[in-house]
Amino acid sequence: LVDLSQKITVNRKKVIPVLKKKLNTILNDMGMINTIFKIELQDSSIFLKNGKDKLSLNFTANKGGPTGPLSKNASGGELSRIMLALKSILSNYKNLPTIIFDEIDTGVSGEIANSIGRIMRGMGKNMQVISITHLPQVAAKANNHFKVFKKVINGDTLTKLKNLSFDERVSEIAEMLSGEQSAERAYDLAKELLN
Repeated sequence: LVDLSQKITVNRKKVIPVLKKKLNTILNDMGMINTIFKIELQDSSIFLKNGKDKLSLNFTANKGGPTGPLSKNASGGELSRIMLALKSILSNYKNLPTIIFDEIDTGVSGEIANSIGRIMRGMGKNMQVISITHLPQVAAKANNHFKVFKKVINGDTLTKLKNLSFDERVSEIAEMLSGEQSAERAYDLAKELLN
């Protein structure tokens, strides 16, 4: 067990610089250009499920700022982007059939949302990606777009799911952009996003 744990530690130490480089590249693409990660392995006195290493992930998003535990130093939007970056990297090494993101794009907008959509679309080449989103830039990158809505039938509230056609997607994305389907400029922008 000791020999096997040491082999695992050696392999992890080789992978950490590669992981940091890939994380920084993806996060740079999502607008986090000054991030610093410190990934450290500490030897545990006991055997754990996967060796004897305790992993600590310290982080700062601010140039010159002190690194600290990811859970304390990252804002909600930063944490969402870091999780997406990690899952994007891991999806290349782990054979997952499906991954579900529940509003992982919370706290971002504009070009960053566009970037998140591109990353998810790239992940979709290797697996099924299901994303719950309110961002038109992310929704427009999907191969299929389902609308989730509630409807009252015979006094009961039911949740419904509808696979949207291209024209329905344009209307839905226009509504996401402007709050109204009929706004002509939003309709044109929705078509542009989908194309």
